[in-house]
Amino acid sequence: MAVVGGGVIGLAIAWRCARRGLRVVVHDPAPGSGASGVAAGMLSPVVEAHFGEDELPGLLADSAARWPGFAAELTEAAGTPIGYRTDGTLVVGLTGDDLAEARRLWTYQQGLGLPITPLRPSQVRDREPALTLRLRGGAFAATDHQVDPRRLVTALRTAAERAGARLVDTPVTDLSEVVAPVTVVAAGCGAAALTGLPVRPVKGQILRLRAPDGGPPGFRHVIRGYADGEPVYLVPRADGEVVVGATVEERSDTAVSAGAVLRLLRAAVDLVPDLAEYDLVETVAGLRPGTPDNAPVLGPLPGRPGVVVATGHHRHGIVLAPVTADLIADLVVTGTPDPLLAPFGADRFTCGAARPGSTGRSKQSIEEDGWT
Repeated sequence: MAVVGGGVIGLAIAWRCARRGLRVVVHDPAPGSGASGVAAGMLSPVVEAHFGEDELPGLLADSAARWPGFAAELTEAAGTPIGYRTDGTLVVGLTGDDLAEARRLWTYQQGLGLPITPLRPSQVRDREPALTLRLRGGAFAATDHQVDPRRLVTALRTAAERAGARLVDTPVTDLSEVVAPVTVVAAGCGAAALTGLPVRPVKGQILRLRAPDGGPPGFRHVIRGYADGEPVYLVPRADGEVVVGATVEERSDTAVSAGAVLRLLRAAVDLVPDLAEYDLVETVAGLRPGTPDNAPVLGPLPGRPGVVVATGHHRHGIVLAPVTADLIADLVVTGTPDPLLAPFGADRFTCGAARPGSTGRSKQSIEEDGWT
């Protein structure tokens, strides 16, 4: 089988499939250089549950529940840490209006039965004394964790190759170029040109800071908040790095703008004043693969035997990696889609129409070739 795309999703699928005994070739000229290399790595099944995305919370929760085992298995297979941390996430509001906006969302999340606990200002600061005294309140999501995506990419590549997967740096511009019984398209924004699916780029700009004394940051939880109307998140790493993000822009360029840097830094320092003394070590922009309903596209491509898609994860690619890899590997091996895939099928966009650019083959041909 072939996997087109060597980001977190593509590499996770390749690893899972190779472990099941499939011969796997991953096509990507620069693995991990897309959205995976820019992501902050928040595993947020609770805080990322948003209005109008009705099918996603269940998939997010399912994947988050798989993360502890996935992280342990991957760390052992690759022999390298991935920065998986379970300290939880604080959601905070700086002003009364900020708190009202945050409360509106977490009330919705509570209504879905998700575990998020409102806190008074003093309770928030008891958990994170580095937060400003001006906070009006917040909430705690204990099951929203984090991982370091750059370490994750390295570990997934190592684990996949050790399991027998082969990476090639040949770019794929048309699926007819790929000779394989099954082709999994996990190419992020590039999936649009390959499949005809409505996957669009959604620009995000982030910053990386580093504690000036070389030690760990002065806080341990992921902090997601609103500061004078500006949404921001702060992700602390054990090595002293703090990721600050992120803009959400309907643009396809990857230029970093002074205005975005200013807004993110101002909001970050408003919430954690000590960050003003941290070193600014990186500013970077990337493109998330978005879809019209902000949900991923997972499963067979209608009218295209042998072509499977795993793309459109938007802001959820890291947290959804385990469930995506497991479901796609099951599909490739058995030929039968898991019911969990049903709400996320490509047919919700294609209406069964065939798309140009592929010559994939059926499950029968896979079995005949002895690939499963």
